[in-house]
Amino acid sequence: MTLNAADTAWMLVCTALVLLMTPALAFFYGGLVRAKNALNTMMMSFAAIGFVGVAWAVLGYSLAFATGNDWIGDFSRFALKGVGLEAQGTIPHYLFMAYQGTFAIITAALISGAIVERMRFPAYLTFITLWSLVVYAPIAHWVWGGGWLFKMGALDFAGGTVVHVNAAVAALVAVIMVGPRRDYGKAALLPHNVPFTLLGAGLLYFGWFGFNAGSALAANAIAGLAFTTTFLAPMATLVVWTFLDVMRGKSPTAVGAATALVVGLVAITPAAGFIGPMSALALGGIAAIPSYFGLQWRAKTSLDDSLDVVAAHGLGGTVGALLTGVFAQKALNGVQDGALFGNPGQLGIQAAAVGAAILYSGAMTAILLKVIGLVTPLRASEEEEAIGLDVSQHGEEAYIHGDGV
Repeated sequence: MTLNAADTAWMLVCTALVLLMTPALAFFYGGLVRAKNALNTMMMSFAAIGFVGVAWAVLGYSLAFATGNDWIGDFSRFALKGVGLEAQGTIPHYLFMAYQGTFAIITAALISGAIVERMRFPAYLTFITLWSLVVYAPIAHWVWGGGWLFKMGALDFAGGTVVHVNAAVAALVAVIMVGPRRDYGKAALLPHNVPFTLLGAGLLYFGWFGFNAGSALAANAIAGLAFTTTFLAPMATLVVWTFLDVMRGKSPTAVGAATALVVGLVAITPAAGFIGPMSALALGGIAAIPSYFGLQWRAKTSLDDSLDVVAAHGLGGTVGALLTGVFAQKALNGVQDGALFGNPGQLGIQAAAVGAAILYSGAMTAILLKVIGLVTPLRASEEEEAIGLDVSQHGEEAYIHGDGV
């Protein structure tokens, strides 16, 4: 194929939009923690841009998108060998690599929300760098690089399984292995800056149009469809989330609204270019229910998933991936129909893809953390945690004149 100027221009914009999502995540997560950990939490996202980005260019892209076999790419694209100005589809190969790199970065950064306020920064950097190569790249190859799930017919338009389920399972394993915060269950661990979280949610919504519509890899009708479904689904999630709050006698909160938007965005991600607008509203509304009650349930347990990565991304991504197998329409994209349009087998394929991501990500994350823990402590000391990770890990404070709690 030859380069197309319109497609190239569109993908340049989308790559920038998806990269923006990682600083947006920093604000979303940063506002939800205590002031003494705000910078550390935000640094967990910003650092992923550098460490995961470099790992992607050197090796991750090759493992994900080089030919290889059904399970992993080979080393033929190591250090971007053979990646240049030639067309990859209708855009420059360099640009395709960069766009996919933004996905690897945000996926690794998502994990941080589960272990904020207690994981040592050096251990975290080591973990996300290796995780992006050992876990993310192979699963990306399975689905998007011509691997076994692609050949099975699994549908994942922009990363429900590859990104959200994958990151959430890693987050769950990390929570268990790192352990809860020292004062979890003993003191109120309240967000220090909810406007930051709202800002982050808004910027995530903005960037997500590049995430989903950009996954068409062209300025075409499918990009327009993905843009529209991404526009609609989070709106339905927010409405249902608000009704759930009211029905339970709770006041609708700003944190709840921000969370609902993210859940809706997560859920529509695997389906964005495969389903119609009304299906997107249904999907977004349905996705609110398991994530909402999953979050409520988690808060009553000893599982300190600090910022509810599992409820938002794990349950949201799983529901989205499965409902893709229900609402997908061949008439829209030329791919397989879903169960609602006469192909119930697609739901089973989607479930198999989710199950495979859960098993692989869970097992490999546990191994990685165990090995890293043998070399360097995973979590901060009680004294460092009490002082706050801003000071103990970075030697600076977010608010010089604040109270630090």
